[in-house]
Amino acid sequence: MKTAVNMATVPTLALAMADFKEITKARLAISVVFSSLAGYLLGAHQIDVVSLLLLAFGGYCMVGASNAYNQIIEKDLDALMKRTQNRPIPAGRISVNKALSIAVLLTVLGIISLYILNPKTAMFGAISIFLYTSCYTPLKTKTPLAVFVGAIPGAIPFMLGWVAATNEFGIEPGTLFMIQFFWQFPHFWALAWMLDDDYRKGGFKMLPTGKKDKGTALQIIMYTIWMLVISVIPAFGITGRLELSIPAAVIIFLMGMVMLVFAFLLYEKRDNVTARKLMLASVSYITLMQVVYVVDKFI
Repeated sequence: MKTAVNMATVPTLALAMADFKEITKARLAISVVFSSLAGYLLGAHQIDVVSLLLLAFGGYCMVGASNAYNQIIEKDLDALMKRTQNRPIPAGRISVNKALSIAVLLTVLGIISLYILNPKTAMFGAISIFLYTSCYTPLKTKTPLAVFVGAIPGAIPFMLGWVAATNEFGIEPGTLFMIQFFWQFPHFWALAWMLDDDYRKGGFKMLPTGKKDKGTALQIIMYTIWMLVISVIPAFGITGRLELSIPAAVIIFLMGMVMLVFAFLLYEKRDNVTARKLMLASVSYITLMQVVYVVDKFI
């Protein structure tokens, strides 16, 4: 009997974990945690393992809470889109009350963890949840400017790591914020280009012109250029303790140029295949850029 119960429990736990990962968007949350840890390593005078663990745990909780709130608010719209109709809430695997309990618990745990690091880190984490849930989410069906609003909480993690390490906000974390802020536009608009038909079913207005046209592609190019410029500014010695060697700046510049090439190709071809290539290039860029920054500091 015990064996039968155990065998039945394992699949149930596996399904519950799968739903938890989906409602918190685990892959996205992990990428955000990676950005936070990179920011911490850049800002820290001495690396403290406990602080790293608190930042990773708190960061995951805050992102997971934001995503859970988002899926509660958009449950009816998610049911209309092929990409999201099998999410735990619209599919009926998790009730709204249960999802809300998860979101609130993650919010509390996240703020406590970040507050232990320092109050500024907790404050920025709380601001991130508020903007994502109360501003970005409802604006998505109203105006393409939602992407601009959403880019603010999306840019906080890289900066958050520096603040967690130093308990200070200045030119250094501000620069990290701006790099990730401008990066989000080509990244997200490439994704929105690919998913435009599905987004329209949910009533989301994500592309800047509302269409997959040259105007949208041109804005992607312009924001990619801004991202590229800001990413190498620390090499000029004007961003305080945030420094970048010339070789590292050249590597980052070349990586950014790959994104820019794909942005120009999207302007020329205006198809989903090219948009996907740009989106994948942007994911590679943000990860490798942060790795180069960290490695450059320690070598």
